[in-house]
Amino acid sequence: MPALVDDKCPTPDPAEDNAFFPSPYSLSQFTAPKSDLAGADYPHPYTGKRWKVLMIGADERYVPMDNGTKFSSGNHPIETLVPMIHLVQAGFQIDVATISGNPVKFEYWAMPREDRAVMDFFSRYADQFNRPRKLEDVVAQGLGPESDYLAVFLPGGHGALVGLPESKHVKAVLEWVSAHDKFIITLCHGPAALLAAGRAKDGRRSIFDGYRICAFPDALDATTPDIGYMPGHLTWKFGEQLEQLGITIINEAISGQTLRDRNMLSGDSPLAGNALGQLAAATLLQAVQGGQPA
Repeated sequence: MPALVDDKCPTPDPAEDNAFFPSPYSLSQFTAPKSDLAGADYPHPYTGKRWKVLMIGADERYVPMDNGTKFSSGNHPIETLVPMIHLVQAGFQIDVATISGNPVKFEYWAMPREDRAVMDFFSRYADQFNRPRKLEDVVAQGLGPESDYLAVFLPGGHGALVGLPESKHVKAVLEWVSAHDKFIITLCHGPAALLAAGRAKDGRRSIFDGYRICAFPDALDATTPDIGYMPGHLTWKFGEQLEQLGITIINEAISGQTLRDRNMLSGDSPLAGNALGQLAAATLLQAVQGGQPA
């Protein structure tokens, strides 16, 4: 018998002990068979061969909960694929990397399977998602003053809470971005990766001290177990920790809000995926076509 749409019990993940997918009710409320992809037509795309975007994906699926259960997560497909589509349509290549070099993990339960454009793009990048670059190698070989990377993309999904905030290689990428005036594109839980920057050495709380961003609010994360989206509560609050580093999350709810603060482009949730993609594409095109230093 199919699960009722009002079933708020998390669904067991048969691939891992004591791990769970979101409940049928929460899936009915927060996923859709099609994305809101729109406006990814850029009449004057970048046609050069140099500038690329580095996407750092989650390589761990299971997020520990405070009650001993695990949330079966990864990168949210809308938050990952829709901004990528805009960037590629605007003429930019994307290199995919993970900390370990293992495949990017996705929240397949949120995949918009009836969305031809998104699914075709997912297939197009399948090899990169399955065989990403190891971030350590990117740091050793791909960064520096003459790097071809114009921006770093940190997609959302609760999988971004595992590994990225503690990674010394993510830290190296963020320090390089800051030192060379490159762009960061991130949304929802993706900004948790900014924690890898740690404390600054020049008296600031971090290299991003004073920045304002949109992100998924801690207060909303605290309510999701009530509807079975997660099987328990998170063991820590990424927004609270970002605030301690001097980063202000400006939104208290999710509405699809985006924000540009200097070279930081951010969005609040999956609702912001399309708008953030448009903002990122327009911003990067301006940087390479408008004479702005990149």
